[in-house]
Amino acid sequence: MKLRMSMTLICVVAGSLAFADDTDPRKPAAIRTQDVPVVSAEVVAKLSQYQNTRAAAFRGWAPDGNGMLISTRFGNAAQLHRVTQPGGRREQVTFFDEPVVGRFIPGVSDGALLLSVDRGGNENAQLWLSDQQKFQTRLLSDGKSRNLVGAWRTDGSAVIVANNRRNGKDMDLYRVDPRKTDSFELLMEVNGQTWEADDWSRDGKWLVLRRYVSANESYAALFDVEKKERLDLPLPAEGKMAIGQLAFSPDGKAIYLTSDAGSEFLRLARLDLATRQWSWVSDGLNWDVDELSVHRDTGTIAFLINDDGMSRLFLWNPATGKRRSEFQLPLGVVSGLEFSPNGTSLGFTLARPETPAEAYSLRFSDGELTRWTFSEVGGLDPATFVAPTRIEFTSFDGRQIPAYLYKPRAATSGKLPVLISIHGGPESQYRPLFSAATQFYVNELGIAVLHPNVRGSAGYGKTYLQLDNAEKREDSVKDIGGLLDWIKQQPDLDASRIAVIGGSYGGYMVLATLTNFGDRIKAGIDIVGIANFITFLEKTAPYRVDLRRAEYGDERKPEMRAVFDKIAPLNNTDKIRSELLVIHGRNDPRVPFFEAEQIAAKVRASGRSVWTVFADNEGHGFAKKENADYQRAVEAMFLRQHLGVK
Repeated sequence: MKLRMSMTLICVVAGSLAFADDTDPRKPAAIRTQDVPVVSAEVVAKLSQYQNTRAAAFRGWAPDGNGMLISTRFGNAAQLHRVTQPGGRREQVTFFDEPVVGRFIPGVSDGALLLSVDRGGNENAQLWLSDQQKFQTRLLSDGKSRNLVGAWRTDGSAVIVANNRRNGKDMDLYRVDPRKTDSFELLMEVNGQTWEADDWSRDGKWLVLRRYVSANESYAALFDVEKKERLDLPLPAEGKMAIGQLAFSPDGKAIYLTSDAGSEFLRLARLDLATRQWSWVSDGLNWDVDELSVHRDTGTIAFLINDDGMSRLFLWNPATGKRRSEFQLPLGVVSGLEFSPNGTSLGFTLARPETPAEAYSLRFSDGELTRWTFSEVGGLDPATFVAPTRIEFTSFDGRQIPAYLYKPRAATSGKLPVLISIHGGPESQYRPLFSAATQFYVNELGIAVLHPNVRGSAGYGKTYLQLDNAEKREDSVKDIGGLLDWIKQQPDLDASRIAVIGGSYGGYMVLATLTNFGDRIKAGIDIVGIANFITFLEKTAPYRVDLRRAEYGDERKPEMRAVFDKIAPLNNTDKIRSELLVIHGRNDPRVPFFEAEQIAAKVRASGRSVWTVFADNEGHGFAKKENADYQRAVEAMFLRQHLGVK
C-alpha cells in the first residue's frame, strides 16, 4: 500500500513538473511557475484593456508655485511626473526600472527632488538626489541599508532619515543633507524601539517624534536637534493610547496630533507645550481622523475623517477661532493632503470606487474642486464601471460585520459565483477604491465580489481593532463563516461557487478559511500570505519582528506558541479540499518566501495540485507591470476553471 501511494505521488509530482515546463510566451522571464497552464490568448484579450487603466497620485506642490508632482505609470513601473496646470502635459522626471517614491525638496526653487527606490521589492530603499538643473541623478545613501524619509526642515537644508546601517535591525534617526552623498549624522539610537520623526519646528530646533508599538499603543516626544536629547510628552489619560500623526503649530508653541485617548476613535487634538494641556478639535464626529496638514504660515489645519470608509474634509483655523468647516467632495477616499505654497488651495489624491485615482486641488475661497490629471482607462467605457453596495452580516457572536459588495450591472439568468477578497494588515481596512481587477471580475467574468472588514480591521473603533489580537486570531476567520452563511441566504448569489483571495495577512486568512471551511469553498488565492505564524515571526525582517509580535503574539511564549501551532494552516493542510493558487515574490522581507514554499510543498505532498507563481524580482506583492499582468491572467484562468465561469 505504501509503495502504491509513493508511486502515485511520484507520478503526480512528475506530471506537475512537466506541466510547469511548458513554454508560455506570455510569462515574464523572472517568473517561475508550477502546475499553471499556458495563459490563453482569450484571457489576455479580455484582460488587456483593464490592465492598461492608469491612475495618478498627488505627490506635492512645486515649491516655486509652478504646478505639482504626481506619480503614474507609463512603462513597467510607476515614476514621478510634473504637471504645471490642470489637465496639462505630464512631464516625466524620473526614469528608473523600479517604482519611485519622492518629492520636491521643500523651500527651494530649482526643482530638485529627493527620491526613494528599492531593488526588486526588497524594501531596502536607497536615497537619490535628482538635480533638475544639472540633469543628474546621484545616489546619496550607502546602497545597502534601509532608509525611511521623515521630517524636513522648512528650508529643505536637512531631512530626518530612519536607517538600520548600525546593526541591520534598529532604525536609528539621522540628520541628512539631501544634496550631499552619505551625509548621515546620527541623532538618536533607538535600541529595540520604533521611532519616527513626524515634523520639524519652523526654527529648526525641535523634532516631534512618535514611538510606534502597535496599532493600539504609541507615544510622543520632543527632540532637541542640537543637544540630541529626547523629552517625552505627557499623555492625557491612563493606559495605552494610539497616536496617528503629529505636526507643529507655526510658532512651535503647540503640537497638533490625532489620538484615541479617551475615545473609540482617533480625534484631532492640540497639545500646548507650555502648559502640557490637551484640547480636542474634532469631538462629535465619531470617526477616525486619518490625516492632517498644518499650513506653515497661517496655522490653518486641514483634516480628514474616515466615515465608514469614505473621506470627509474639514478646515479649522485656530488663530481666528473659526469653527471647523466641511468641504463637500465626491464620495471616495482622499489622501496626501498638502497646502499650496500660497496657502489658497489644498492638493490631494481622490480615489473613487468607479474611477481611477486622480490628483486634485480644492480652493478654499469658494470650495471649487479642480481635477489636475486625466488618466486613461484602457479604452473602456467608464460608464460600465460598478460601484459597491455597503452591507452587513452577522458573525458567530452576533456582531455585525461591515462589507462592500460589487455585482455585475447586467442581469443574469442564474445565481452569481462569489469572490471574497480579504484585506491584509490586519490593522487595515477595505475602503472602496477603484480596482481594475474587481471591475474585470464583475464585468467580464460575471462574479460578485465581496470585500469584508472582519474584526481587527481599522476604521471602526479601537475595541473592534483589538478583537482579533493574539489568541483571538481565529475569531476573524469565524467572521468569514458568518459571511458564507449570509451568501447562502441571498437569492442571487451561488453558495456552491465561492472563492477567496487575499494578500499578506489576507493570504493567511485565505489559507485559514480553506482549513476551516474547506467544504464550502471552491478555490483560494494566497498572495504573499502567512502559512505559519511561528516561522513567519522567526524569519521576517529583523526591523519588523517586534512590531508583528505586538499584533499577533509572541511565538517565544509557550502558551502563544501552542495557539500558533493549533491554528497554522500549514499544520492543517489535511483539511484543505479547495483548489489553491499561491503567489509570492522571492525578495519579500515582510512575509518571507519560505511561507509560500512550505504551504505549496505540503499541499502537493498530499497529492493535490497547487498552482504557484513565484517572481525572482519582486517582494511583498508584484509591483512591475509585466509581472502584475501575468499574475492577473493566471488568477482569471484559475477562477474561470474552478468557479465555472465564462
